[in-house]
Amino acid sequence: MAIPPSQLSFFQDERPNGLTYLENYISKDEADKFVHEIDAAPWRTDLKRRVQHYGYRYDYKARQARREDYLGPLPSLFQKLAERLTDDGHFQTVPDQAIVNEYEPGQGISAHIDCQPCFGDTIASLSLLSACVMRFAHPSLSKQIDLHLQSSSLLVMGGPSRHVWTHAIPPRKTDTIAGQRHYRSRRISLTFRTMWFDAE
Repeated sequence: MAIPPSQLSFFQDERPNGLTYLENYISKDEADKFVHEIDAAPWRTDLKRRVQHYGYRYDYKARQARREDYLGPLPSLFQKLAERLTDDGHFQTVPDQAIVNEYEPGQGISAHIDCQPCFGDTIASLSLLSACVMRFAHPSLSKQIDLHLQSSSLLVMGGPSRHVWTHAIPPRKTDTIAGQRHYRSRRISLTFRTMWFDAE
């Protein structure tokens, strides 16, 4: 049975297989340090939203990232979090690529599956600043589930949640949660991935 788009899912057995959601994965002080370091770095403005690439540059038009697109090692603060994600069992090897996305109120991202030939089996995303709703959809089951992503939370996608379900952020300025309207403010996501070169 499909879940209405307005119904938020907080129950593990209703989420896509392979999806892990952890609230308060980092402290407020840690979150502030990430935001400060991110805002001190230059932004790319070739998309509707601002982005930063680390480790390897991802080509959105070609939907690929190549060995020659190497930008250098992850910044120290990012590297420490990448190592923690691995120590906590979310990755088998330390992720070597990160993308920062900025979302102003009204901005979102269309339904997609992260490039499967480019990246490994796990995608991990840290939410900073504003909360928002992310929508997961199963194309063949016509099933749709919304998940409220809190600030400082970690979302890990593996298995079917990574390879089968699409995920999106609806482009709007408010989200309705438990019947109440919540206004979005500026949000930053920090997403870690492992390049797939060794699997070629």
